[in-house]
Amino acid sequence: MDDDDPPSLSRLCLQSACRDLRALCRVCVDGSLQFSSCPVFPQELSDLLIHTMAQQGVLNDQTISVFRSTECLRLKRVCIRSCHLSADAFRKALCSHRLKELDASRLRGDISVSDILQGLSSNQHCRQSLQRLTLTGLDLFSSTSDGRLSFSSLRALRSLGLAWTQLDDSALEEICSLPLLDSLDISCTAVTDLTPLLNLKSHLHSLTAHGLHHLDMSTASLLSILAKLDQLRHLDISNDRLDTDSECPAAVVQLLERPEILPALESLDVSGWSGVSDALLKVFVEARQGMRFLGLLATGAGGSDFLSQEGNLKVAGECNLTQLCEALRRYREREVLLQRALLHLHNLTNQLDIGSQPDALRLVCAGMQTHSKSAGVQLVATACVFNLTNLELAMRMPNRLLGSVVQQLTSTMRNFPSHEQIQKNCLLSLCSDHILQTAPFNRYEAVKQVMNCLSLYEDLTLQRMSVAVVSLLISKLSVEEIGQLGAEEFIIKQLLSIVQKRASVGAMDSTLKFALSALWNLTDETPNSCRIFLQNQGLELYMELLETYYFDSTVQQKVLGLLNNVAEVEDLREQLMEEDLLEYILALLHGPAVEVGVSYFAGGVLANLASGRGPEWTLDTQLRDTILSRLHSSVMSWTPPDHKMVSYRSFQPFYPLLDLSQPSGVQLWALWGIQLVIRQNVAQYRTLLEEEGGLHKLRDLTSDPDVHRDVHTLALNILHLLETQQNSS
Repeated sequence: MDDDDPPSLSRLCLQSACRDLRALCRVCVDGSLQFSSCPVFPQELSDLLIHTMAQQGVLNDQTISVFRSTECLRLKRVCIRSCHLSADAFRKALCSHRLKELDASRLRGDISVSDILQGLSSNQHCRQSLQRLTLTGLDLFSSTSDGRLSFSSLRALRSLGLAWTQLDDSALEEICSLPLLDSLDISCTAVTDLTPLLNLKSHLHSLTAHGLHHLDMSTASLLSILAKLDQLRHLDISNDRLDTDSECPAAVVQLLERPEILPALESLDVSGWSGVSDALLKVFVEARQGMRFLGLLATGAGGSDFLSQEGNLKVAGECNLTQLCEALRRYREREVLLQRALLHLHNLTNQLDIGSQPDALRLVCAGMQTHSKSAGVQLVATACVFNLTNLELAMRMPNRLLGSVVQQLTSTMRNFPSHEQIQKNCLLSLCSDHILQTAPFNRYEAVKQVMNCLSLYEDLTLQRMSVAVVSLLISKLSVEEIGQLGAEEFIIKQLLSIVQKRASVGAMDSTLKFALSALWNLTDETPNSCRIFLQNQGLELYMELLETYYFDSTVQQKVLGLLNNVAEVEDLREQLMEEDLLEYILALLHGPAVEVGVSYFAGGVLANLASGRGPEWTLDTQLRDTILSRLHSSVMSWTPPDHKMVSYRSFQPFYPLLDLSQPSGVQLWALWGIQLVIRQNVAQYRTLLEEEGGLHKLRDLTSDPDVHRDVHTLALNILHLLETQQNSS
């Protein structure tokens, strides 16, 4: 599926089912889950369901039990890589199905190769149907297994993967007795002798055998065996130990020198062995006209024309972008080789053409997902991500791809909280308005991870990037999500701390202003956040800011915007009832040097406090009368700015200020604010007013004879603006 194409309906439905799995299920006596109601799934959809559950991290002992019923959910091709399962849950849920393929690589939990073999062998249908089995990275035996391995009953097996297991010679002997086996991966195992492979010489097509560090065979013996595997089409004898002596061994050199060996070979991988020459490879390839692939990463080879040019022969190497992308694709599972390819890609990213960038980014992201716990991979990969998405490059990437990348960056930040350079790399990529505004990803989780980073590091560059990302992301969250964030007291405390530190040195930089914006958005319609702000001496700090940054309208606007959020909460207004504060804010209502944005938010604080709702006015009554009078005259003098000054998720805080019992100055301020944003987007805010019942409030103000003439006129203007838009549409 192309990144720009919408996801299929079936995939969306399955993803939704995974998110709401527990709501769709009933809990059985043993604690397992079963669907409360389940139709008969097409077999392919059943396979996709279990794969989606595994991908989304919801497949475990309790949830895998939904597959115990083979009447509604029939499985054939199962991928449960890296899930946390026990042997008992695996056996009860999967071993009654007529499986054709099973990938159980790197399962976590008390489950082993022996457990899986016993479970599969217990089902006659499985013994007859299973063709592909991948058990990479598992222990041979677990605490519950009986200490025996038995492959012999799986007579239909054609492909077997046992890389990174402790497979030994006796087990290999049994495996090589399987009558149909044509593909075998025994990489990084404890095998010392490959002689049993001769039992497969008539039909073995693929042998992956890199990292056989226990192999105890002479070069002559090894070549003698390979010479007899005349049906072999794929051979991987590459090397992962790039940090040690990786000089090309004699067996590899002699293999390349003997044109008569492996005549049917189409694919050879010798990556990691330094000293392989292009001249030797040319002779080898010319003797085998069917060659389609060579693995040459970290060999020093691959620069010759016949290897570096486009053609039928694919090369995984490091001489150009095409070779590197092939290496990233082929070595996704192999940490050392993947890291090597990423390092070379990082050095090449400034030479990439526009068309190749999305493919490269997609491969980098895939590698990050596979090796999510590898600091080495993540360090280089995050640097590649930044180079591939920097500045206008991000605009050329499909949005869904960018969303996947951001999700992976968030995961990387979570996995490596103490690695400062990885955190910086991730933040460098996230500091993109285009990515943060348009890419589809979980913004709530991203904010939490960036805030965790912000709380751990004092580095000014890292802090500047963090507050910039947080400020923009919070503005994109729902009221509910902001409320959840606001409940995390450490977030508000950390942002206040940054504001205090920047203000203490008189800074007027982006770090201060982004932190102020984040706090402003974090307290929007979230009373709990406002309480936490006050409990952590936020009001005292903000009073100082109003004085310190008297000539900075941007800072003043952000400070007053937050105080306006606090003033909207009735039971917090009493804490704002300080005469010095109100007189200072009153001075900002109108003046030749005061911008309208500052005046507007100053008016909001005063309008809420003087509205008569909430706590009783405890200050001098003459001050309240002055506020109401000045509020009325100031609002009537304001001219809306040309630029977007503010946006609202809801008009709910305005409606109490529009009550017929309110003073005209309070009503005018609320009406001016509504008119201000309606001019920006009439259709959006008309819908909001209709849904919230705000139109009734406006009509009441135009029909009541006791309403002040200025209030009546402004309310009428807003209604006329809304009706004009509706008629034109």
